[in-house]
Amino acid sequence: MSYLRALIFCLPLAMLPGLAAAQTASVAFGAVKSDPSQPVEVTADNLAVNQSDGSAEFTGNVLIVQGIMRLSADKVLVIYKTADDSGAKAGIERLEATGNVVLVSGPDAAEAQRAEYTIDKGTIVMTGNVLLNQEGGTLASNRLEVNLTSGTAQMAGRVKTILNPDGGSN
Repeated sequence: MSYLRALIFCLPLAMLPGLAAAQTASVAFGAVKSDPSQPVEVTADNLAVNQSDGSAEFTGNVLIVQGIMRLSADKVLVIYKTADDSGAKAGIERLEATGNVVLVSGPDAAEAQRAEYTIDKGTIVMTGNVLLNQEGGTLASNRLEVNLTSGTAQMAGRVKTILNPDGGSN
């Protein structure tokens, strides 16, 4: 979804004053809070399972769906929790997505080079040329941490947007 990169940066000045020079910014993410305990559906062109560590690597048009949240990427590595010393698996610990990563929740969308979804925490950390597109405008940064359970996000590392003092009308 590289079309997000082509969007014009505009954000009403009254909403986020002084953000262009900020190092961190807190924003809402997703119209509805997500439930990280819901089942995770994965669709991909290929699957490779590593028997030694029990991980699973999905490649090619990977789409992860959990409730209203959608995550797509070129590759997703699924890392499982170990329940005990026997090596038995006890659910998903985290998902590591790389390549053309796009996260969509409700009307909000973010893209980055990499994302790590820690299931138990309900957090997704996106890094590498992060671009967040929301109804009010677009923000760019080096890092975006989304808390799915609270519906909030925090951007850090050279946060950038263009503020339009007239509210976006030309």
